[in-house]
Amino acid sequence: MRKFNNSFPGYNKKEVNSFVSNVTTEYESMLNNLKDRDKQIELLTKELDHYKNLEATLNRAIMIAEETTQNIKKNAFDESKIIIEEAKKNASRIINNALIKAEKVENEADNLKKQVEQYKRRYKNLLEEQLDEVERLDINN
Repeated sequence: MRKFNNSFPGYNKKEVNSFVSNVTTEYESMLNNLKDRDKQIELLTKELDHYKNLEATLNRAIMIAEETTQNIKKNAFDESKIIIEEAKKNASRIINNALIKAEKVENEADNLKKQVEQYKRRYKNLLEEQLDEVERLDINN
């Protein structure tokens, strides 16, 4: 605390006025500093709010991206299952068709074998009949 010299009729006016002037100047300087700091605090608070909002937006975007990724994975997995099932059905149908065709070809081959056997028998019978005719001709001569 500052002490003033005594003069007649009290403290020295020049010292008191000088002190009051210094106090006023310092007070105004401190008040201006406080106002500047208040503005800076307000600005920083606004920036902080902006960054908090930005963070919240980014967090929502990340969550949406994660959900979308999970949905894409699930859809791809489901689609792959469908494709595999369709491929299995197609493979089964192709195999069944091939088996049916193979069975038809086998039946046709069996029929052809039977026809060849029948043809052989008829031809053999015809030849035997002809041989019999030839032998009969030799006996009568």
